[in-house]
Amino acid sequence: MTFQVYDTTLRDGAQREGLSYSVVDKLAVARLLDEFGVGFIEGGWPGAVPKDTEFFERARAELDLRHAVLVAFGATRRAGVGVADDPQVRGLLDAQTPAIALVAKADLRHVQRALRTTAGENLEMIHDTVAHLVAQGRRVFVDGEHFFDGFRYDPAYTAAVVETALAAGAERFVLCDTNGGMLPSHVTTAIADLTHRLNVAPERLGIHCQNDTACAVANTIAAVEAGVRHVQGTANGYGERPGNADLFAVVANLQLKLGLPVLPEGCLGQMVRVSHAIAEIANIAPDTHQAYVGAAAFAHKAGLHASAIKVDPLLYNHVDPPVVGNDMRILVTEMAGRASVELKSRELGLDLAGHPETLTRVTKRVKELEAGGWSFEAADASFELLVRSELSDAAPARPFALESYRVLVEHREDGAVVSEATVKIRVRGERVIATAEGNGPVNALDEALRVGLARHYPELRTFELADYKVRILEGSHGTGAVTRVLVKTSDGANRDWTTVGVHPNVVEASWHALVDALTYGLDRTWA
Repeated sequence: MTFQVYDTTLRDGAQREGLSYSVVDKLAVARLLDEFGVGFIEGGWPGAVPKDTEFFERARAELDLRHAVLVAFGATRRAGVGVADDPQVRGLLDAQTPAIALVAKADLRHVQRALRTTAGENLEMIHDTVAHLVAQGRRVFVDGEHFFDGFRYDPAYTAAVVETALAAGAERFVLCDTNGGMLPSHVTTAIADLTHRLNVAPERLGIHCQNDTACAVANTIAAVEAGVRHVQGTANGYGERPGNADLFAVVANLQLKLGLPVLPEGCLGQMVRVSHAIAEIANIAPDTHQAYVGAAAFAHKAGLHASAIKVDPLLYNHVDPPVVGNDMRILVTEMAGRASVELKSRELGLDLAGHPETLTRVTKRVKELEAGGWSFEAADASFELLVRSELSDAAPARPFALESYRVLVEHREDGAVVSEATVKIRVRGERVIATAEGNGPVNALDEALRVGLARHYPELRTFELADYKVRILEGSHGTGAVTRVLVKTSDGANRDWTTVGVHPNVVEASWHALVDALTYGLDRTWA
């Protein structure tokens, strides 16, 4: 049987707290998932959710899917209502998708207490709905809600639910860990018991796991190892409560660890791009520590690691990062040795292999600064400036020399708070005094510096402060604590860089980061 990768980002993933897709968002996500190569995209519940009904209407005209089949999601007919007369079932057919997913109660307790119907009626609801949709030419998947809990409670009845769905023509019966409480051993034991009990091939089953025990990906892989050939998940693991199985981790594990070609040729390398693009649409910052696709997924800090990576990158990378569209990164910290500094410098285009004395000085300087609270892990621009300052043939040109700066914060009688900064600098032999106001002391200082430099460096007009973060360093307390400032700057051309400053005075820490930001940007415009 063909392996099936089934995405439910637009339905189950949309249940994540704080996440709401517009119809335009859903169309954009569907295109990205198709580019990633999934086999099925569950678009939502037509007839029950107006937004989803509109999505399916627009999808027919606006989506040109190359890899994926669009799936409408719904429920079995209601108790006591004929399947042809059920408006919810009619809504599924009206969506005009080639495939339909039905949620069905697989736990007898839910049948009796939630549906408030009989065990027999529930089986008839499943049979009638599946048979009706198959007769209308639809491919049908049945999601057995609370399958694992139900199978533990009453295995005979839950097995009857599976048997009924498959006998009525369901293409796959999907075993759902709806509460997310299972462990891998629970999953494999249940699959073995079910397939033996029904004499059914595990290839006719699917798996859908929630992440309440942080085992959703592991449970999904365990199911595949038990013979299941249909996996469900969501982009970045989005979903209700702690979320769903992260489809990207599931697919990467299947393809790279188990050797199963579950995606079309060339699609796996789109993983990072698609993951981050969907995060942007969802307005959720990408998880930097997410497996395979996070910025830190292949980042190495310890000097011991870096020494080995210098010999062979695969000694500390479990896969080659570009295979999933990612990159290896070397982090420069107080743990860094010469190999870390050398590799990171090479990553930034500065080869220190032929400059052993410079490499020693930079390594020593990094350790000294990091001991004082500086951190270059997220501040590549500041690290590059530090390295280049030690290289006589690559030292960055300093755009100005500071004479002094002053910042005033005035709290007026009417409650208004005004910040004003004055900088005195020397630019290309000229003494310049510039003053500006801002919505805070750092913003005022940034504006004043730009005013002072603007005539000599007009390209500064394109520079924007994209992000500003302040952190009280561990081990320091109160208003006199040492602070670390990270400044992210962009140039309006999809380029950005991050710089760092540390000082007991937050304004001075910010000044260090701002100066590095402008120095780097002006020096690189654009190399």
